[in-house]
Amino acid sequence: MDKTDQSILRELEPGMPMIQQPFAEIGKRTGITEDEVISRIQRMKDTGIIRKIRARINQREIGIAANALVAWNVHEGWDGYSRLAALPGVSHCYLRKPVPGKWEYSVYTVHHNRTESEVYFIVSQFAGKEGITDYQVLFSTEELKRVPAVRIDETGERIR
Repeated sequence: MDKTDQSILRELEPGMPMIQQPFAEIGKRTGITEDEVISRIQRMKDTGIIRKIRARINQREIGIAANALVAWNVHEGWDGYSRLAALPGVSHCYLRKPVPGKWEYSVYTVHHNRTESEVYFIVSQFAGKEGITDYQVLFSTEELKRVPAVRIDETGERIR
């Protein structure tokens, strides 16, 4: 990596500009062309310096204010995981081992919707169709931390 690569990483860290040609804008800020920005990002991706570039949306700014973790206690042999993961607003669906006698839930989903009532409606409709009677809906009340996965200092080193 050279200083230009480091500059590109610093430009990417807070997020891409929300404009038609974000790489052209990054190029303008770093003194190179849009094509060179794209080429350098691709090279950094190919060599493992950058693993992924993905969108991270500030949900509250676009009206998604209800975020919930739903814990599901499903019966043995249940096969609805892909249906559950495909529900509107679900960003995560995963399995965990239950704690017998203390916490029997083994399937978890993360839901993002505009209102709590939307989340409850989607969850209760799905539960009814699937015959699931035991689930917990846990809404987040405060966002405590939102930072990029990797931070780069002015020398190009990762900040942990």
